[in-house]
Amino acid sequence: MDVNGAVAEGFEPVGDAFARNFAARGERGAAVVVYRDGRKVVDLWGGTRDVDGTGPWERGTAQIVRSATKGVAAAVPLLLHQRGLLDPNAPVGEYWPEFKAAGKDRARVRDLLAHRAGVPALDRPLTPEEAADPERGAAAVAAQAPAWEPGTDHGYHAQTYSWLVGELVRRVTGRSVGEWIAAEIAAPAGLDLWVGLPPAEAHRVGRVGPVQAPPAEGGLRTRPKRAVAEAYADPESLTRRAFGAITPSPDENDPAYRAAVLPASNGIATADGLARFYAALIGEVDRADDAAGPRVGPLFTPGTVRLARTEQSAGPDRVLVVNTRFGLGHMLHGPASPLLSPASFGHPGRGGALGFADPEAGVAFGYVTNGFQPTVTADPRAQALVRAVRTVLETPGTRER
Repeated sequence: MDVNGAVAEGFEPVGDAFARNFAARGERGAAVVVYRDGRKVVDLWGGTRDVDGTGPWERGTAQIVRSATKGVAAAVPLLLHQRGLLDPNAPVGEYWPEFKAAGKDRARVRDLLAHRAGVPALDRPLTPEEAADPERGAAAVAAQAPAWEPGTDHGYHAQTYSWLVGELVRRVTGRSVGEWIAAEIAAPAGLDLWVGLPPAEAHRVGRVGPVQAPPAEGGLRTRPKRAVAEAYADPESLTRRAFGAITPSPDENDPAYRAAVLPASNGIATADGLARFYAALIGEVDRADDAAGPRVGPLFTPGTVRLARTEQSAGPDRVLVVNTRFGLGHMLHGPASPLLSPASFGHPGRGGALGFADPEAGVAFGYVTNGFQPTVTADPRAQALVRAVRTVLETPGTRER
């Protein structure tokens, strides 16, 4: 498999890991980008643009990133708080009165963002067409009785996060999450990243699909713990109901689905768009077009960076059935979703994509793929790349900045 692009001196192990993903880890088409201190040090792509083998992956090929979208969407309420427009400690009902229904009147904004709102599932799932209607989705989660008292426990809001965050942002700003990201984040930072794909960009996006994970290195397939496997197998479990809040599962290659604004699941990005997003959150970053002029960022103040890294939820996750850690929307480094270090914040996408920032190392990372393997929070291809970055940073001579 030919790997295209370049790596800066010292970052060659990332290139080796990326090539090995194609040789040994079932990769079809993918890209990875790493920034350090605002400078791009890894920019690699390879394979086919479509999971079924159609056409080569090119510079600028974009893919749907599933729940890695949540990490992008989580920046919006943090920036609104930074601008004095949103109070994480306020009741959700202060901004969205209808949400107080069915015993959710004491739910705070921070509960909603940190997967503590208690509404990861719907008693009646929405169809893909209903899910694409932000008013239908918002009305459904507002009316839903919580599975636990909001604020007392946490469980991954796999699909309902779309309407929770989407409606909160709309009530505060008058705009959809996708519109706000496009105007306030993507345009200023020069990002190839969309939540709600514009028709003019559709030609850049490859087809995605499931792929079987190969045996783990050593010859055996990794198997989930029994409790996890049972939760995903049981149609009545909170796990299955949370992931099935949209039923039947949407066709992720459908132009109508890609054009919808679902900040839990349907963001589309290049690897550079995802990595550059996190680089611009935590520091200055080179201009996207290499033109003369000032660097872009940082979008977050130091106080907002600290808030993004602050743990809000930790321990057994009632949906994922493993121990998870969340800040105000971002996943934090932990056994279920290893990032670069305990300083990191970001979000994986089920079966593949990963984006995160590590402000202490000055690193921002973005990985996108067209082949989704049966993993949830720790895809082996993404993890191999993260390990390679960690190895580079631990090497004398590269560690210094």
